Amino acid sequence: QVQLVESGGGSVQAGGSLRLSCVASGITYTLSSYYLAWFRQAPGKEREGVAAIRPGAGPTNYADDVKGRFTISRDIANKTLYLQMDNLKPDDTAVYTCALKRGGTAWNPPLDPKEYNQWGQGTQVTVSS
Repeated sequence: QVQLVESGGGSVQAGGSLRLSCVASGITYTLSSYYLAWFRQAPGKEREGVAAIRPGAGPTNYADDVKGRFTISRDIANKTLYLQMDNLKPDDTAVYTCALKRGGTAWNPPLDPKEYNQWGQGTQVTVSS
């Protein structure tokens, strides 16, 4: 059974940084075989895609409002997905969740939550002004 466990959330002031981690267990293939993504959901808002990475090599994909500030990466040996978040803003406050999916042919990794079928529980990120 696939499990995704996030960590690294917390409270920071605007302009600060956080690095989120998502450890995968129970996966059949290496982490590089999956589409992987980070999503976030703020109170009263829908879940939105933040960053995604495709299997193997190829492009990453970011939401417009995090481009240049957030970086998605993975450590295959440790089965861990990361989200480095720099220059955080109060609007980044949300619960951040990692997700994965196996299969698909999209060159550009999707940010649509409907594309993913395995989810973690989330970690809270709070940015104060």
